[in-house]
Amino acid sequence: MILTHRNPDGDAIGSTLALREYLEGAGHTAIAILPSDWPHMYGFLHGIHDAIVYDREKERTINLIKDATLIFLLDLNAIDRVDEMGPAVAGSDAPKILIDHHLDPEEDVATWMLSDPGASSTAELIYVFLEMLGQADKITPDMADALFTGIITDTGSFRFATNPRVFRVCGALKEAGAEDYRLQNKIYNSLTEKQLRLIGHCIANRMELIPECKTGIIHLTQEDFKDFSIGRGDTDGIVNYILMIRSMRIAIFITDQTNIVKLSFRSKGTTSVQELARTYFGGGGHRNAAGGASRKPLQEVLQEVKEILPKYLEQQGWTFRKEQSDHLK
Repeated sequence: MILTHRNPDGDAIGSTLALREYLEGAGHTAIAILPSDWPHMYGFLHGIHDAIVYDREKERTINLIKDATLIFLLDLNAIDRVDEMGPAVAGSDAPKILIDHHLDPEEDVATWMLSDPGASSTAELIYVFLEMLGQADKITPDMADALFTGIITDTGSFRFATNPRVFRVCGALKEAGAEDYRLQNKIYNSLTEKQLRLIGHCIANRMELIPECKTGIIHLTQEDFKDFSIGRGDTDGIVNYILMIRSMRIAIFITDQTNIVKLSFRSKGTTSVQELARTYFGGGGHRNAAGGASRKPLQEVLQEVKEILPKYLEQQGWTFRKEQSDHLK
């Protein structure tokens, strides 16, 4: 059984599919389970349509977890990241193997753990895992595509969270058959007209800059979700547009979803958003990419973020100076 986190991204999906193919090739019966549906842009990956989605088949999924003899937990650092499947996983006597690159893995979450916050992605660690087993030569072109997808999506096409090892891994994946140009094209040139118009709306109507904090905020209301018929994956990457502005160091994307407001944080260089997400919004992640949530109304969350930012950045050693800009006024 291979499990990953809810709202799976390219890293979660790529890691899961590659590991399943390896295990099947080694003669095991391997089942991949995603807590919720996957974004449409990953539909080209080999084997994704065979993954079981918990939200579609809840009873079947729980029964499969109960029957599992070995459970892999990928791209997560706590059982609750598998959402409603958590109690069944925690209650299983099957040995558990966790492979992940997030900070502070939950104690006793697994029997064996490969945890490396310095890794670019869990996909990178799946390659390391196969190397440890002496099985890296078993990587097929489809596995290489899946792992390369995980790496490029979690590093923003090598713009952040890189390390020397990940480039060596990508070289090996290329030799194993990964088609990097095709993957980049499939993932980043697959927008629908609706998605492109949504990006324009976010930048033109929903972006607010806070120059003294070198921070930009984009928010989406429930009305925006209705007007643009926003579905899974439609907002992926929007937060990164703020960081294209030279003076911006932090980007925050806030969405008002049903019964919850979600926050995504991104940053440049040594500026950390991980502690911001964890301390104030019950989340976590990495230095340059993190997420959190709040049960407060959207406008209260927006105000809270603006009040917290200066205090948080002062704790990070920032010195503030009011910046004037006719354009920003």
